[in-house]
Amino acid sequence: MSLKSISSTRLVPVAVIPTLESALPLAEALLAAGLPHIEITLRTECAMESMRQIRKEFPEMTIGAGTILDPETIPQLVDMGVAFGVSPGLNPAVVEKAQSLNFQMIPGVITPGEVERGLSMGLKLLKFFPAEAAGGAKMLKALAGPYGHTGVKFVPTGGINAANAQPYLDLSTTAAIGGSWFVDQKLVKAGEFAQIKDLTIEALKLTVG
Repeated sequence: MSLKSISSTRLVPVAVIPTLESALPLAEALLAAGLPHIEITLRTECAMESMRQIRKEFPEMTIGAGTILDPETIPQLVDMGVAFGVSPGLNPAVVEKAQSLNFQMIPGVITPGEVERGLSMGLKLLKFFPAEAAGGAKMLKALAGPYGHTGVKFVPTGGINAANAQPYLDLSTTAAIGGSWFVDQKLVKAGEFAQIKDLTIEALKLTVG
């Protein structure tokens, strides 16, 4: 499974890469901290090329693409060797395209109806987004009640940081947490990669045990 490193660390760095020059140093910082994967959001012009360069220079790194909003993007990602995709919502067209290409897709859900729709499409790994705004770990625990027995797992993302991560990690239905506090765009833009490495090391300590 392409997401093996994510399930082992239970931490997904959700990164917005502002400039192409920052892509490789960011990947290097994460690898040095012991985090061999990254989700790069498709919100900047350099996102696609950033993934290409990281894939080429650091083949040991698992790369995911975030903020996938249309199915046409997926064949490009597959051709580039991107391992998984993440979307803020559950778009059937995106999911169906991903499944037709055997591409691991993690769509966002927030309601019981959306969870059921995901399960009906054969999805057992879903993004819970926006986590904090939607009721946080309490809401996710409530969803786990009627659906936990199905084997579904969640990647809560949105508003999670070092201070509020633990309640999510305590839930057996949490596969991993997605966060940007340790790969903050301001730090990336400022070239503070040593600090990013240190913050990532601290973030990984949260998931131990």
